[in-house]
Amino acid sequence: MIKRLLIANRGEIAIRVARTAAALGVETVAVHTADDATSLHIKHADQVRVLPQAGVAGYLDIAALIAIATDTGCDAVHPGYGLLSERADFADACAAAGLIFVGPDGATLRRQGDKVSARALAEDAGVPVLHGSDPLATAAELHAFFDAQGGAPLMIKAVNGGGGRGMRIVRDAGDIDAAFAQARAETLAAFGDDQLYAERFLQSVRHIEVQIVGDGQDVTHLWERDCTVQRRHQKVIELAPAPHLPNATRDGVLRAAVAIGRACDYRGLGTVEFLVEAGGAFYFIETNPRIQVEHPVTEAITGLDLVALHLRIAEGAGLGLVQEDLRINGHAVEARLYAEDPAMQFAPSTGTLTTLSLPGG
Repeated sequence: MIKRLLIANRGEIAIRVARTAAALGVETVAVHTADDATSLHIKHADQVRVLPQAGVAGYLDIAALIAIATDTGCDAVHPGYGLLSERADFADACAAAGLIFVGPDGATLRRQGDKVSARALAEDAGVPVLHGSDPLATAAELHAFFDAQGGAPLMIKAVNGGGGRGMRIVRDAGDIDAAFAQARAETLAAFGDDQLYAERFLQSVRHIEVQIVGDGQDVTHLWERDCTVQRRHQKVIELAPAPHLPNATRDGVLRAAVAIGRACDYRGLGTVEFLVEAGGAFYFIETNPRIQVEHPVTEAITGLDLVALHLRIAEGAGLGLVQEDLRINGHAVEARLYAEDPAMQFAPSTGTLTTLSLPGG
């Protein structure tokens, strides 16, 4: 049983994990940098520790996080999403320190967190994939891949990461150098890793993702979410289940997601993402081997607490779920609120929030 949990993250997901941990009787340790001393997440934990480095670097300091977990007597570490959540070396460091990593082990993260490796695994599992490149070390390699595709539009993506960070569309060879440099800088800043790759870009498709959960022995799906409506490659509207998705297509992506999970004996929560064309053809694009920002819509239609399920699996208690017994109840919608400055090319800007009314019930 997990008795004390280090939450190696900040913000909303740290609060979310702390709340479920408290309901389960699990003590929590929160971390923050000096510049995050007033953040809300630290008020939800039983203990609080300050990270030695400022800014994002503090939350990426594996040695410091392991030391805090050890010093505070934690049994386990929950990485949340973003930051170190997909870093195999973090999972390995936790295991070496005798800590339970709430998520896949390092070997699985290397296969699934690495988008190029994940594509190869999907192909081996018989799942359709978009044609893509190997990791790109230079812009010259991207030029060569672009030429090899006959100048067809490409999407540059982070090999290790997600959340839309580091993504750039390339439609013309003249845009490659700038797009590659921008994507590399953004990826390094967000994930501490600047590896990039490219894949064929499809213009008119739906973006469907499947929530899977595995215990290392079996994998179950918790249905799909539609995240087609996006801005700056960030999901804006998330719907569960996906509306007006033909049953044959739904069944196909659900089966494909489970097949990918089973191919690597998946353990933990994960999201398998697909692009779906109007005719029903679908293509695997990536697996996010962690809890997602969008997990609440799946919780709403299934009645499950995914964080509690995550902790249960980490403890070795198994899934406790049978696919045939799972049912969808209603529909759920999640929306990301955007604040942007029109005078600055719609760059993100917090502005001044004067009124906020949230739905209750």
